[in-house]
Amino acid sequence: MDTTRLGRTGLEVSRLCLGTMNFGPETPEDEAFRIMDRALDAGVFFFDTANVYGQKASEWGRLPREGRTEQIVGRWLAQGGGRRERIVLATKVYGPMWEGPNGRGLSAFHIRRACEDSLRRLGTDHVDLYQMHHVDRATPWDELWEAMDRLVRDGKVIYVGSSNFAGWHVAQACEAAARRNLLGLVSEQSLYNLASRTIELEVIPACRAYGVGILPWSPLAGGLLGGALAKATAGRRAGERVQKKIEQHRPQLERWEKLCAEMGQRPADVALAWVLGRPGVTAPIVGPRTVAQLDEAIAATELTLDPAALQEIDAIWPGPGGEAPEAYAW
Repeated sequence: MDTTRLGRTGLEVSRLCLGTMNFGPETPEDEAFRIMDRALDAGVFFFDTANVYGQKASEWGRLPREGRTEQIVGRWLAQGGGRRERIVLATKVYGPMWEGPNGRGLSAFHIRRACEDSLRRLGTDHVDLYQMHHVDRATPWDELWEAMDRLVRDGKVIYVGSSNFAGWHVAQACEAAARRNLLGLVSEQSLYNLASRTIELEVIPACRAYGVGILPWSPLAGGLLGGALAKATAGRRAGERVQKKIEQHRPQLERWEKLCAEMGQRPADVALAWVLGRPGVTAPIVGPRTVAQLDEAIAATELTLDPAALQEIDAIWPGPGGEAPEAYAW
């Protein structure tokens, strides 16, 4: 597995990031352990989780949250064998974790308590990348960076990242950190795949300008780009959400899956290879439910798309027309 720098930092991470959102509600703990072991053996040592992960659909929104996924990762780390030392561990803060007005957000109060809770569940004294899961419009940047800087100085956090930020939020965060002589954001997690290319307008340009690494989540669009049409035609049931997407994108999916077949490649592999090759992308986040799915994602890192293939793919899944402001005006 190749490695790359995380944004403008000197930190090396694997070209794939292991997402753990399915651990608990979809993937039982024993299989989650096997997935993490297999990832590490294959050179995937960048792991991403979040304090809000782990609730089943029927429990979603119930407070307080237990942070089950972090607990599963923590129990895996507790097995030892150099696991903690060998991985770059990322988690997130923002979502509602307990009752009351301060149970969510990015206030100094919430950040401090949420970080301590995550460290306890993960069974570690620090996280390598602490990410704001969403922008908090109610909290001033000075308060936020004061809280993050304190965690860094205490040795509980090494780097700070963001997730689901707009381009101007990335710029605001970076400028506010620079005024305090802080490193600031080093990464941004955004929805990015062939069917969702909006971040090409402003988020990617902002990240590249500030040296912020891009960590795309949902590179297969929730399975839509992984041969969903062929699977549905073969009688395999898709979730209601995916089924709606299939109907919405049916003409594109027909062309997409035909193109992948002509290339002799699995649609999922081509979709992931496309994301891996995009400018500014550090590591796509893959969320396998099984070891077999992880192995398929790892294999996709060996695929390189030539210019002709990229042109055909763009014809099926066009982007927004370049970067802003040109894409807005011409």
